[in-house]
Amino acid sequence: MRRLITTALLAALVAVSASIGRAATPVPPPLDSLFGGAFELVNQDGMTVTDRDFRGRFMLIYFGYTFCPDICPYSLQTMTEALESVAPEDTKKVQPIFVTIDPARDTPEFLKKYVALYGENLIGLSGSEAQIRVAAKAYRIHRRKVIPADLEDKNDYFVDHSSLIYLMSPDGKFLTFFPYDTDAVTMATTITKYVSGVETAAE
Repeated sequence: MRRLITTALLAALVAVSASIGRAATPVPPPLDSLFGGAFELVNQDGMTVTDRDFRGRFMLIYFGYTFCPDICPYSLQTMTEALESVAPEDTKKVQPIFVTIDPARDTPEFLKKYVALYGENLIGLSGSEAQIRVAAKAYRIHRRKVIPADLEDKNDYFVDHSSLIYLMSPDGKFLTFFPYDTDAVTMATTITKYVSGVETAAE
């Protein structure tokens, strides 16, 4: 009898331990809570804008800087080509946005000339260092100033940064992102799926 009780007690303890282990396992947060959030920045016309100004439209957002030698121009060109491939009625529902991570050099006036190179629909956003820091943190953007050893002009530094293009829903929620090497056709196809309602949740 004592042996049966001991066996039953051991089984109960194992069950409780397993239950506690399951309860202690952290549940990862949903993707739509990891990327995106409130921001207040300044557009290329010098006007203050917030994330709420884009409600009702999908946002296609890229963080970079105008002095970037290759990655940023490539990403913005891919965005432009992708939106040109999307049906006109769907393109109108998407707002492409370029947010600088280098506000010291990328003033609104400078951004205005830069974004014009990628069509008339791209909006450029700058602001104070504090404002950019808030936006970058919301989208989990890594950025780090890199100063070459042989730098002659202190303004010729580079900025190491993550290079993702985010697609946000009309209510400002994260839908998906595109890595640096995503081609325009793939991006256009994915955008169309979300805008048309075929895809509705974060992937």
